[in-house]
Amino acid sequence: MQRASRLKRELSLLTTEPPSGITCWQSDKGLDEIQAQILGGADTPYEKGIFNLEIIIPERYPFEPPQIRFLTPIYHPNIDSAGRICLDVLKLPPKGAWRPSLNISMLLTCVQLLMAEPNPNDPLMADISSEYKYNRQLFLLNAKEWTEKYASQ
Repeated sequence: MQRASRLKRELSLLTTEPPSGITCWQSDKGLDEIQAQILGGADTPYEKGIFNLEIIIPERYPFEPPQIRFLTPIYHPNIDSAGRICLDVLKLPPKGAWRPSLNISMLLTCVQLLMAEPNPNDPLMADISSEYKYNRQLFLLNAKEWTEKYASQ
């Protein structure tokens, strides 16, 4: 019951006061699945892109983090081809930084920040990571290309 009321409160807040560049709504599949969109940030290779995400709320939420994945393909060192995201707040301790005090809005903001500032030292995609580290121009070109191909409306 706590979980349901917390989720309703979070979704209501996400609807009335969404973080800048993020929209979120409940999926028609029920309370356990949420859809979100993140707009690519200005001055990033993802600028003007609209990226769709799926958020699955676990049974033990908020004691377990939601599973968030990109449905829109994105060229990024910390996001793999299945849309999985390598981000410490999406994992439980000791390897992760998830805490029950975090919420979906904060997580989506963290994902948005990761898009703008990749972490090449903790990659899911080693080849993209080394490109980001050693050939930034090529990385930016490829990321822009993918954004135009997959995230343009």
